[in-house]
Amino acid sequence: MEEKELSKLKPIGVFDSGYGGLTILKEILRLLPQYDYIYLGDNARAPYGTRSFDVVYDFTRQAVEELFSRGCRLVILACNTASAKALRTLQEQLIPDKYPDHRVLGVILPTVECLPVITKTGHIGLLATPGTVKSHSYKLEVAKIDPEMTITEVECPMWVPLVESGEFDGPGADYFVKKRINTLLEMDPQIDTMILGCTHYPLLLPKIRQYTPKGVSILAQGEFVARSLENYMKRHSEIEGETSKGGSVQFLTTENTDKFDSLASLFLGKDVISSRIYL
Repeated sequence: MEEKELSKLKPIGVFDSGYGGLTILKEILRLLPQYDYIYLGDNARAPYGTRSFDVVYDFTRQAVEELFSRGCRLVILACNTASAKALRTLQEQLIPDKYPDHRVLGVILPTVECLPVITKTGHIGLLATPGTVKSHSYKLEVAKIDPEMTITEVECPMWVPLVESGEFDGPGADYFVKKRINTLLEMDPQIDTMILGCTHYPLLLPKIRQYTPKGVSILAQGEFVARSLENYMKRHSEIEGETSKGGSVQFLTTENTDKFDSLASLFLGKDVISSRIYL
């Protein structure tokens, strides 16, 4: 694509610390294929899950500003850790001060908003990275929607490494998946809805379903984030009208492109060709 054509693009930015956000992008592309998108994975500095709030904020801000510089007026943080540790500060400080015409959205609120129509017991389970659990962002959002709901959180520190090492469908994953699900349900046997609070976890779905009792709903975030984005675009004509509609996707990574393309193709379900950038 010529430089002149690229300068005309006003894509939607999708950011993740690594590969997991591609499970969000996959569902967005399925529902809203008409728009142009840029996906940015900060793979060289992943994972974010064990990093401090300050570091996650700094890394996320750098990525968001990079996407803004490439024409994105709207950026989706397709990363639970970034949504938990950086989104509010971005929305309350960076955007009003420097980018008043831009917007940044996360993945936690769209996931939580669907809970009232899914749960019958009001008992929710969260399986997530240590960073997301420690932030208690899901608990805070659930309390705003329905204070009567209870949410039980369990850290799954081995799940992302299992996915990124390609072991998510191997026998080695069974022990770690079963252990965390059992821990969650032992903590609250009334749980009837389980949130996969990390965008890597959909690749573990066959294992997760295997060890989750029937009658417990399992929520992967992609579908809900895609629906939320569709609704957002309908409500915000000022953003929708400026978003270019060429049906293109550009992939950026801070890592080696060969490594990114190989694993990203697995997450997205089709071939990926990326460009390397430096933040």
